[in-house]
Amino acid sequence: MALVVLLRGVNVGGHNAFKPAVLAARLAHLGAVNIGAAGTFVIRSRVTRKALRAELTSKLLSGTEIMICDGRQLLRVLSHDAFAGRPAPSGVVRFVSVLSRAPRVALRLPMALPPRGPWFVQVRAREGRFVVGQYRRHMKTIGYLGALDRVFGVPATTRSWNTMAAIARALSPGGNGAASLRPPDRR
Repeated sequence: MALVVLLRGVNVGGHNAFKPAVLAARLAHLGAVNIGAAGTFVIRSRVTRKALRAELTSKLLSGTEIMICDGRQLLRVLSHDAFAGRPAPSGVVRFVSVLSRAPRVALRLPMALPPRGPWFVQVRAREGRFVVGQYRRHMKTIGYLGALDRVFGVPATTRSWNTMAAIARALSPGGNGAASLRPPDRR
């Protein structure tokens, strides 16, 4: 099965800027598919994680965190309905955060950040290295998403549910067919 690469800390506010399409072209021999501008790639060719990490490290700016996960594991997480078929309220974005490794702490879920008052981030479920939740579109939200590192005790990188759906489509046979995953209803 394909590997999924998620880069952390690139193309954020002009920091660590790079062009994902250029990197995907440089990784064409690995069957790389670029998903968006945040540094998300599906690697279709068979390659070990160690070899892939070495190749990415040689092509990226130092300090870029590289998270690699198995496409099958990600698809399994996406197939679970953490939102129980409920539509996303207006102004709410559903997401998946990928942790650099499975955390040592077991948290009681669901949980909200901040824990008191109006929430900006809700964590609904966690399976291994994958955290599923939703956040409100607000200026304070980025700080609470950054707090997931402290909450779980390991670095995390976050992608919207729509980006995850694009990854699922790229993982499907042919890479452009409709995957079984559909974005949550936004009614």
